[in-house]
Amino acid sequence: MILFNEAKTLKKHLQNVTGNNKTVGFVPTMGALHSGHLALIQQSRQQCHVTVCSIFVNPTQFNDPRDFEKYPVTVESDLLQLEQNGTDIVFMPSVAEMYPEGLQGGTHYNIGYLENILEGFYRPGHFQGVCRVLHKLLAIVQPAVMFMGRKDYQQCMVVKQLIDLYNIPTKLAIVDTLREPDGLAMSSRNLRLNIEDRQKALAIYRALNFIKDELSNFSVNQLIDGAKQMILQAGFEKIDYVEICDAETLKAVTSINNPQPLVALVAAFVGGVRLIDNMVL
Repeated sequence: MILFNEAKTLKKHLQNVTGNNKTVGFVPTMGALHSGHLALIQQSRQQCHVTVCSIFVNPTQFNDPRDFEKYPVTVESDLLQLEQNGTDIVFMPSVAEMYPEGLQGGTHYNIGYLENILEGFYRPGHFQGVCRVLHKLLAIVQPAVMFMGRKDYQQCMVVKQLIDLYNIPTKLAIVDTLREPDGLAMSSRNLRLNIEDRQKALAIYRALNFIKDELSNFSVNQLIDGAKQMILQAGFEKIDYVEICDAETLKAVTSINNPQPLVALVAAFVGGVRLIDNMVL
C-alpha cells in the first residue's frame, strides 16, 4: 500500500500503474473507517485492478463548524485497516492541497431540487461541498468506478447527478448499507455515542422496519407519525425528518401505490449526534 499526500504525485503514479487497460476503483471516505467502508474496498478489489481510497475530512460540506471539529479522526487505525484489506493506494491530502484557492466561493453545482429537500434542507450548502470535493477527487484519481454506500441515499443521487452534469467517465457503484448485528447502520458518527445512546439509536432501525412492515396497513401520515413516536419515545432529542419518498426521485409521496418503488428516510439526534438511515420499501 502506498500513501500519497499530493495530487500531482498520485496522478503520476496512477499513470504509471494503469497501463494495459487496468481499471481504477475509488472509495472516497472521511476516515474513521468501519466495516461498511471496508466492504466498499472489497467491492473495488473484486471489480477493478487498482483500488484507491481517499481519507479527507472535507470542511466545505459541514454547515455546522462544531460538527466538523467533532468529526472522529482515527488515522492510524484507518491506515492499518486499509492495508489489511488489500488497498493499493491511499490519498490523504491536506485542506490546502485540496483547496489551494481557499474555502470560499468555488463552482456552483446545479443539482436542482435535491439541494433543498431532506439533507439539503437541514444542512444548507452540504451538497455543494460534497460536489466540490468529489469533482476535485474524480479529476485527480480518474477512476473507472467509484464505490459509495447506500446509507447516504440522497448523497448517492447527488453524486450521480454530478457525474451526469459534467460527463465524468466514472461509473457510480452503490453498495448496500452494512449494519451491526442489532441492526444499527454502520457509521463513523457511531463512535461519538456512549453506551446508553448507542442503545437508544436502535430506534431508527425499528422505526424503519415499522414503516416497511405496516406499509399496506396505514396511510403515509400514520406511518410517519408512528415512526416519529417510536424514535422520540426511545430518548432521541430531536427529529429532522421522517419521510417516505419515491425511491427514484426522492420526492415525498402522499399515498402508497403498490408498483411504485419507495424509500423511507430518517435523520434524528441522540446524545447530540445526528444519525441518518434509510430503508428501501
